[in-house]
Amino acid sequence: MAKKAKSRSASQAAVKRRSGAKPAARSTARTAGKAKAPTTTAKSSAKKPARPKQRIAISHHREEDFKADGLRTYAKYRDLGIAAASHGLAQAHVIRLQGPCNPDEVSKLHFHDVEFQMVYVLKGWVKTYMDGEGETLMKEGSAWTQPPKIKHMILDYSDDVELLEVILPAEFRTVEFKA
Repeated sequence: MAKKAKSRSASQAAVKRRSGAKPAARSTARTAGKAKAPTTTAKSSAKKPARPKQRIAISHHREEDFKADGLRTYAKYRDLGIAAASHGLAQAHVIRLQGPCNPDEVSKLHFHDVEFQMVYVLKGWVKTYMDGEGETLMKEGSAWTQPPKIKHMILDYSDDVELLEVILPAEFRTVEFKA
């Protein structure tokens, strides 16, 4: 019987913890003499401007959503609605590179003035060059990040390649280098 009373007491305490009931106040005798470090500093006391509240973005696949209105003329982009939902914090789209690959048009060294860029190969393959990394063949299921302002270019790709690209912020500058 004593065990049942103990376990009932323990389960009641667990319910109280989950429900938000406050535990009994602890004695401060153990912490007397220990000074707490200040919790605010000059840096942390400066308030960041509040970002607008983000909203949910849902995007379902529709062929008619692929548009030739993006950065590159040899690509079609399907916007996933992230830029609008995040008020410009990020952008995400599916990119279809139009085949066959024409290196004269495609293989131009450039960089993007971004904070973050990630690419995931959904379908097909793409051969890239990144400064400091060299040439890399990315296949279906491959993913990579491109650090801010890294010089890079596409060297070749399959006729069926599809990429998922996520970039922060949504609006950014691209700088192309002359050959």
